[in-house]
Amino acid sequence: MNETTQQAIVQTLREKILSGELSPGQRLVEAQLAQWLGVSRTPLRYALSVLSSEGLLDRSGSRGYVVRRFSVRDVLNAIDVRGVLEGLAARSVAEKGVSPALAAALDECLREGDEIFAQKHLRQGDDVRYAELNGRFHALIVEAAQNQAVSAALSLNDKVPFVSPFTIAFDESARERQFMMLMYAHRQHHAIVDALKKGEGARVDALMREHTHISKESLNLSLPSLHLIAGAA
Repeated sequence: MNETTQQAIVQTLREKILSGELSPGQRLVEAQLAQWLGVSRTPLRYALSVLSSEGLLDRSGSRGYVVRRFSVRDVLNAIDVRGVLEGLAARSVAEKGVSPALAAALDECLREGDEIFAQKHLRQGDDVRYAELNGRFHALIVEAAQNQAVSAALSLNDKVPFVSPFTIAFDESARERQFMMLMYAHRQHHAIVDALKKGEGARVDALMREHTHISKESLNLSLPSLHLIAGAA
């Protein structure tokens, strides 16, 4: 079972939690879940541990999990906090100067994104691929800031479901709008890298804060489903 397939299972479970198909408070039985999804238990076990680390699932007993109850307002507030913290990190990087290694790594993220969106539509697996490169892009900037206080605060904040940049709230029923929003987010990545390389601290701070609105828009596409989740909290 390769890593791409494992991540696809993670993304499938995220979508089912987002849609309410896996409801708040529901206990997940590994054997039944594996049969339902048509996957083996080893990659499923990995997926459950990932979703637990993201805050979507709570541990229940020694090996079980329960779908976490959460508030939509909690999610939106935490996204705002992420924008402020990442803006601070990006400003610091811009003012210190971007190293050649960081520039090369960010450029590679841009290249991968350009390749995804050049197709004019999302192919199978592109949502998982974009989520990974988006998380890598943000992590590169935060790590380059070398600010332990910011890193620790972001780590705690990312425990709120759908807040981590590695997580994309994706709604299959709004696939075309989702493509347009993610493409716009990728254009913002280009602007962020440009500001970083030019040492424009204030500009990149503002861009990082604005960038988080895409996360909110992705959630807004599925607000009826989200309200189903929050309503049981």
